Amino acid sequence: MAPDFQSGVAKAPREFESLHLLIKFKNNMEYTYKGKEDRATAEKLKQGETCWVLGIGNSMTPVLKNKQAVICAPVTEETVLKKKDIVLAKARGHYYLHFIHGIKGNGEEFLIGNNHGHMNGWVSRNCVFGKVVEILPE
Repeated sequence: MAPDFQSGVAKAPREFESLHLLIKFKNNMEYTYKGKEDRATAEKLKQGETCWVLGIGNSMTPVLKNKQAVICAPVTEETVLKKKDIVLAKARGHYYLHFIHGIKGNGEEFLIGNNHGHMNGWVSRNCVFGKVVEILPE
């Protein structure tokens, strides 16, 4: 089933027309970039953009299913991160939509892992790019 959304397009210069489509979902959450668990999406989040992110794989079932999309908000210095938050993070060279399982150092290091007990490792705050603010229906 496709997500229920309304498309609202702000007129942009021609070279940006395909890049900055603004989408609103039922709860008015907006995003300007559509991507995957990868570097390109992490860069958009670092630039302050809210992103639609497609999760791939079964590591987060039953919370997130294979090819289920989420909305990620950029992580800033003000973002509160806590255990059980789902984040887009880079651990050991790979990008993951996984849980925060542990926090140390006054919130400067986070243990990233899936929903089945596998831990990807500890990462610094600058390797946590986005926080899931909405899990979209399948």
